[in-house]
Amino acid sequence: MTKPEVKPDEHKGWRHWFHRNPALNLAYRIGVGVIGGLVLIAGIIMIPYPGPGWLVVFAGLAILATEFEWAGRVLKFAKRYYDRWVAWLKRQPGWVRGLVMAGVCAIVLVTCYLLNVFALVGGWFGVEWTWLQSPIFGSR
Repeated sequence: MTKPEVKPDEHKGWRHWFHRNPALNLAYRIGVGVIGGLVLIAGIIMIPYPGPGWLVVFAGLAILATEFEWAGRVLKFAKRYYDRWVAWLKRQPGWVRGLVMAGVCAIVLVTCYLLNVFALVGGWFGVEWTWLQSPIFGSR
């Protein structure tokens, strides 16, 4: 029994189709850059908040690394230093971890204040205190 003949370009998959044409290749790279960049920015915004912030950052960098060599280097760098940070934090006494957690909570509270979340939620319950209003998005 003989194997079916495989053309050299067939084993490269669907990406090769884009890379054959310079215009399609540029459009593909721009698309990957935009999508990967948006995921990366969303992840960076999510870092101090509960949830998968770092996972989204690494996902954005992985998307970018499929087409951009610099993103692969940044991804390796970020993973290495993230692992070092987690290992360092695990070795610290409870009060240091508590200070880090307090800092994260402060970032979340300040962001909620600046985005007018406290005034919004207070309005649901009839609490109309002026100090709850954000200096940026407050209605007064």
